[in-house]
Amino acid sequence: MVGGNNFGGEVPRVDKLHNLYFLRMDNNQFGSTDKPGDDLSFVSSLTNATNLTHLYLQNNAFEGTFHEFFSNLSNDLAFVDLSNNQLSGHIPVEIRKFVNLEELRLSGNQLTGIIPPTIGKLYKLRYLLLSQNRVSGIIPSSFANLSLLSELSLDHNNLRGRIPSSVAKCQSLLYLYLNQNNLIGSIPKEMCLLSSLVVLSLSSNNLTGALPKELNNLKNLVSLEVSLNSLTGEIPSTLGSCVTIVNLTMKRNLFHGLIPFTFNSLRSLQVLDLSHNKLSGTVPKYLEGFDLHLLNLSFNDFEGALPERGIFENVSLVSLDGNPKICGGVLGLKLPSCNFSRSKNHNFKLVILVILGIWGLVVMVGSLLFYRFGKTKRPFPSLDKDLNPLLFMSYQSILKVTNGFSVSNLIGVGSHGYVYKGSLETDGKHVAIKVLNLLQHGAMKSFIAECEALRNVRHRNLVKLLTTCSGVDYGGNDFKALVYEFMDNGSLEDWLHPDNSRENVQPRRLGLLQRLSIAVDVASAIHYLHNDCQIPIVHCDLKPSNVLLDNELVAHVGDFGLARFLHLTNKTTCRIQTSSTTFKGSIGYTAPEYGMGSEPSTHGDVYSFGIVLLEMLTGKRPTDDMFGGDLSLHDFFRNAMPDGALEIVDPILNLEEEEISRESSRIPSFIRRQKMVEGLISLFGVGVSCSMYDSYKRKNIKEVVRELCYIRDSLVSCT
Repeated sequence: MVGGNNFGGEVPRVDKLHNLYFLRMDNNQFGSTDKPGDDLSFVSSLTNATNLTHLYLQNNAFEGTFHEFFSNLSNDLAFVDLSNNQLSGHIPVEIRKFVNLEELRLSGNQLTGIIPPTIGKLYKLRYLLLSQNRVSGIIPSSFANLSLLSELSLDHNNLRGRIPSSVAKCQSLLYLYLNQNNLIGSIPKEMCLLSSLVVLSLSSNNLTGALPKELNNLKNLVSLEVSLNSLTGEIPSTLGSCVTIVNLTMKRNLFHGLIPFTFNSLRSLQVLDLSHNKLSGTVPKYLEGFDLHLLNLSFNDFEGALPERGIFENVSLVSLDGNPKICGGVLGLKLPSCNFSRSKNHNFKLVILVILGIWGLVVMVGSLLFYRFGKTKRPFPSLDKDLNPLLFMSYQSILKVTNGFSVSNLIGVGSHGYVYKGSLETDGKHVAIKVLNLLQHGAMKSFIAECEALRNVRHRNLVKLLTTCSGVDYGGNDFKALVYEFMDNGSLEDWLHPDNSRENVQPRRLGLLQRLSIAVDVASAIHYLHNDCQIPIVHCDLKPSNVLLDNELVAHVGDFGLARFLHLTNKTTCRIQTSSTTFKGSIGYTAPEYGMGSEPSTHGDVYSFGIVLLEMLTGKRPTDDMFGGDLSLHDFFRNAMPDGALEIVDPILNLEEEEISRESSRIPSFIRRQKMVEGLISLFGVGVSCSMYDSYKRKNIKEVVRELCYIRDSLVSCT
């Protein structure tokens, strides 16, 4: 590894490094030799490096023909970054042979030609970055096969044709950049099914038609850019449901009509650019309460009095040129005054304003008195005595340690907010910070439930809550956050279905004993919540994404946003704390009786655990496409037991089973194999019995822990 230096010149050949698997020479000045186009001749010597998986040459000055040298590299390549060089040529059809590719970054080069349809064979691909090249042709429909794709960057190229609706099948997609191309047609409404999307950039194309009304499905959208197209129609009011949006740029289109009143919900907005359209009506007064950094409404047909507070007081942040019917506003905007035809009318309005001012003063004083004397009576959890007294985090400190809630610090998106990685200023310790989206329905209840559930629980297999933050942001809006210990190995979901694995890390696999240990950890945590807490707790949302793994792969159950406390007199019947008895868990993991109106119970947690255990053994989610109608994950296992059980096990476990059977041991291999099979079948039985449809037929969690520990001890003794 020689990355991040100031090396330059020609790179020597590496013919003898046959066992090389990691080559990093990024951020240097290699290239520009005396033989133009021959800078990458050393790469041809990597042909014999059949174990090469990581190749990082980005940010250099390498010249060469991409397809000539790339096709001869190792089929095991998983991570390739050649961005910001001077590579020419095209993407070869033979790219399909690199079936282990997870990241392919080629941005900032001079590549030409088309994107070959064979790229759809790279089923493990998570990042494909081809921006700032000269790639042409259409966007292949075969992208639909890339179900693990997280980022697709095709911007600043010469792509043409329509956006294929099949891109909606990339259900893991977070970032989609198609801007600065020659795309035509309308925006496919199917794209709005990508509920995971954080950034959607379609600017500077030739798109036509209206914005899809289905945009409200993009609940996690942070940035939407559709500027410099020929889009028409009114701005759909459904866009107001995208309450997480920060950047909304729609300039230089043909939109008409009013700014939807539903935009009042977009309180996270920082940039709003609607310039050069045909919008009309008055400028919404609710924009005064937004924490905008830029507001561009120029060259439209707005009219009437302009608001005077908030961002409208900062002339440098507001652009209103080309709207001759707007009047009023602060003096710095130099707009004509709004004349009233009758002085009586003016005096009447003045009286009204005085009355409203007095009334506002009364309300404010009353609020202050209520806050001063009544806040101790609010049913809100006080955690100061339970959490770390030396750790205090304000909105300002959280903003700082997350780099301004940077996308690069974002490690998770939940139903009620976002999870960021941060480092404490005191000791540099990593923490996970869950920032609640209080505009999302149920977010405040989730915050209170999690505080109450975690205030008095202490167990090695529960995520530790370090502190909380309850205050206001710089815009005066309520701000709530929870700060947890950081789990280095992410969630169980990341390991079972590695669509969001960390960068520059080899593919991670969990063996049978590791999965069994995790199952014991989770079952132990649930047993503690049900039986050993002062007030028994039902988790209500147990699933792989809520099981976090530390650096030793010890499992910790987290996310208590739906947790409920039980009656002390009956630990299987739940008393709902909130005013609403409506319960919503996660599809596939929620006990079937909940769908018929039953209250949450310990039986429901056992069902969720059973489904998680079966998922760990088969590698299939309960929501997999193969399950539907009369077939469920539970039935899938139950029908296969016992003779066909091994046929439906996760193939990774079968491979490990064969490897273990070849290990040197005093116990004969056939006995070890028999013990492994018996252990697997016993685990199937536990999973199936926990996920029975009839709640009274499910195992007790205490019995589950005992059985899992027995199975684990048996397998450890034989391996």
